[in-house]
Amino acid sequence: MLHPLKKRAAVLMSISTAIVAAALASPVTAAPAASAQQRAERAAGLLWTGCATSRYPTLQCASLKVPLDHDRPDGRQISLALTRVPHTAATSQGPLLVNPGGPGGSGRGLAGFVASALPKDVAAQYDVIGFDPRGVGKSEPALDCGAGHFAPVRPDSVPRDAATERANLERVRSFAVSCRDKHADVLPHVGTVSAARDIEVLRGALGAERISYFGYSYGTYLGAVYAKLHPTRVHRLVLDSVVDPSGVWYRDNLAQDQAFDARHKAFLAWVAKYDATYRLGTDPVRVEKRWYEMRDALRATPAGGKVGPSELEDTFMPGGYYNGYWPNLAAAFAAYAVGKDPKPLVAAYERFGAVEPSEGNAYSVYTAVQCRDSAWPRDWNVWRADMWRTHAKAPFMTWNNAWYNAPCAFWPAAPLQAPDVTNAALPPALLLQATEDAATPFGGGLSMREKLKGAALVVEEGGGNHGISLAGNKCLDEKVSAYLKTGAATDATCPAQPAPTPAAATRALPASAGGAALHGLLGFRG
Repeated sequence: MLHPLKKRAAVLMSISTAIVAAALASPVTAAPAASAQQRAERAAGLLWTGCATSRYPTLQCASLKVPLDHDRPDGRQISLALTRVPHTAATSQGPLLVNPGGPGGSGRGLAGFVASALPKDVAAQYDVIGFDPRGVGKSEPALDCGAGHFAPVRPDSVPRDAATERANLERVRSFAVSCRDKHADVLPHVGTVSAARDIEVLRGALGAERISYFGYSYGTYLGAVYAKLHPTRVHRLVLDSVVDPSGVWYRDNLAQDQAFDARHKAFLAWVAKYDATYRLGTDPVRVEKRWYEMRDALRATPAGGKVGPSELEDTFMPGGYYNGYWPNLAAAFAAYAVGKDPKPLVAAYERFGAVEPSEGNAYSVYTAVQCRDSAWPRDWNVWRADMWRTHAKAPFMTWNNAWYNAPCAFWPAAPLQAPDVTNAALPPALLLQATEDAATPFGGGLSMREKLKGAALVVEEGGGNHGISLAGNKCLDEKVSAYLKTGAATDATCPAQPAPTPAAATRALPASAGGAALHGLLGFRG
């Protein structure tokens, strides 16, 4: 064991004396042979160093070089940022790569969470590895197409007149141009297939014959694409809140619009249930009317000079991902609509909806991946017709989501053909899906199960959160743990966790609370 530098001066003489004495008294013995994993990591230049935190005391960090263009492996290299919680069991099941989705989500923080959220005897069997995919976070180069794209107050997302539509189109076109100007050399190599090929380089660098993978949201699609490319390299495959691989990505976003509207209505019905607290009415239809009245008022006078209609949608959209946010959102809604006080609404926007300048990286990678993965309509008339048609049925987020993805109508890198992830060569995979999930609607889980032969689907009946395992549902977590132990996967149904109560709005959730902690790592839009 090497001593810390500050201790070395005090013990140097005694150590030197002991070494000389030991050399005279003992025969010379060879150092222990390096393991296959250690040899592979050294060959790949993969050096793990301690980066412990108080919560994750065994966390390690490293970076890995991968080709920018996998078809030119000796060309320009880029780097991926990695974290690891090493296994502690005598026998290891190998690496378990974890991904939080996005695309654009940083996975470095997820390794410690997953390792600590799994039962100790399960986590002990795996090297749990988080990674920032290419372009993300601490990986280099990190994409950032332009600061201020989400700066308030933006034009109303719903283009009720030509001027509003032109203003929104100029925003998204400018973003696409900025991406071209800043990252033209990288954009053709950012996408799910390239990220999946990075995972294969990582597998080789780890010296593992096979890897396991645990992905949430978009991470389910990334995992399925990797499995398609390298089915014999997969040990375990856990996909939570599953992307519909047949709709990547334009049709999937239209499906999201309707699911988010339904989830918003579920939130408003919850508010109506607690009229004694919020005083917004007992009829969900009336509560919904008051929400849209608030939206109209903010068009004329943005709250705090920050929250107009688009920012209001940004603020309430996270409630479609996680109902733990409902009490805070309802309190802000009531304060504005009943108490005529905009300050809680502004605070809710700053907590849930505001995009910090540092988060421009995540959105830049999101667009770069989605726009590259598959073809989007290049004729804006197609978007306009589809959005108005969908908005008529689902007004909550349709146009907001359209503008979020609209840079793809002007993207400078040509799109690829999304791969067919149908796979009969895999070991059984475990899929988990809530029936009322808005971000990845339930049909995605059914579609993926059909494509992955032998896959099992665990359904959270009545659940509406996005990202459901390791979030406090004991039934789901037991299914995941058993699968990671044995690889056996069977269909099952678990009841949803209870909805929150208004009392939760008056006290902060502890950082260790499963749902709150997980959703803080997964983020939104993923």
